[in-house]
Amino acid sequence: MNRQLPEDPIIRRLVQQARAHQLSRRTMLAGTGAGAVALGLAACTPSGRTVLTPAEDVSDTDKTVRWANWPAYIDEDDDGNYPTIEGFQEKTGISVEYLIDVDDNNTYYAKVRDQLALGQDIGADTVCLTDWMITRWINLGFVQDLDHANIPNISNLTPEFADTDFDPGRQKSIPWQGGFAGICWNIEKVPNGLKSVSDLWDPSLKGRVGVLSEMRDTMGVILQDEGVDISGDWGDDEWAKAMDVFREQVESGQIGAVRGNSYLEDLVNGDTLAAICWSGDITLINAEAGEEKWKFAIPEAGGTLWNDNFVVPMGSPHKKNAEALINYYYEPEVAAEVAAWVNYVTPVVGAKEAAIAIDPELAENQLIFPDDDTLSQVHVFRKLSNAEEQQYGSEFQSVLLG
Repeated sequence: MNRQLPEDPIIRRLVQQARAHQLSRRTMLAGTGAGAVALGLAACTPSGRTVLTPAEDVSDTDKTVRWANWPAYIDEDDDGNYPTIEGFQEKTGISVEYLIDVDDNNTYYAKVRDQLALGQDIGADTVCLTDWMITRWINLGFVQDLDHANIPNISNLTPEFADTDFDPGRQKSIPWQGGFAGICWNIEKVPNGLKSVSDLWDPSLKGRVGVLSEMRDTMGVILQDEGVDISGDWGDDEWAKAMDVFREQVESGQIGAVRGNSYLEDLVNGDTLAAICWSGDITLINAEAGEEKWKFAIPEAGGTLWNDNFVVPMGSPHKKNAEALINYYYEPEVAAEVAAWVNYVTPVVGAKEAAIAIDPELAENQLIFPDDDTLSQVHVFRKLSNAEEQQYGSEFQSVLLG
């Protein structure tokens, strides 16, 4: 599968960035030590590793599939059920065990790394992780090839995502959702709103600012606030300048919390009044509150853009069932239903049209169906070399750990 790049210059630029670079969605402060170790081990793995063999697929006789995913990342009703999963089970007869197991990319990897390296079952038949972590799993031979014959709805994959440098032709991974990192604030407590990352450093917000423990998102928006094109040509000097800003705000107490998914708890309980955050999450907590209490915006200097992807680990014994699951979520009507709940960017062609039937306003939501203007405001954090990954990650973690 080698599709031509679209003609639109903005989309074309984003596609070229996405093919050349990877970034992360989330990384929580908890477990950062293990995450750092995982990074080091992955970087040092010898190229002469043992080639792993896929597990025997028992899907035809065992109609089950285990899906590990992030919190608040699928449609859910008031009773805590997952309507689209129920729909899949009724349609296919395959039972789904939905596991909210992914706290972040690094800590999840640290938890399953040993089993992955041996080709053993990690307790999940498919996992949704971010581009850069998927790159690592693919490079290390930890995931199975997908059989596109079992995923006919892959024809609905947005063409811009059909080819990546880490997985040409999408032989081993398929996008789940994508989104932006930007800024948010408590509308009542910060009535004048925020326009830039620099606004977070206002003395009136001291101690009530939260930032993400994901290096690429927090540093990505700070770098852009410093005038850096994070998808372009930059290096140690630009990084050091942005790190100085980050370090100063942490050490001065301006930043009160550096968190992963738990940053939402700080917003809800009022400990945090303004934050670097992920796009869809703010819509979600507003919906749970029953009113718009928080506002999300892409900073004037730019936000970050990321994608999470399905993969099937080498030790999964239910690959065919996992492929059936992926295929189901590439039905436009199903993708639209998920998008209406999670408020992240769907990779499924036809989902916008299906969303109109659910709610015409939903189809105009720029956090789900971004237009060219919105896409022009977000950028992909460029690919880091192994040396940069180690250096930048270590420096970032050193600030988090004090």
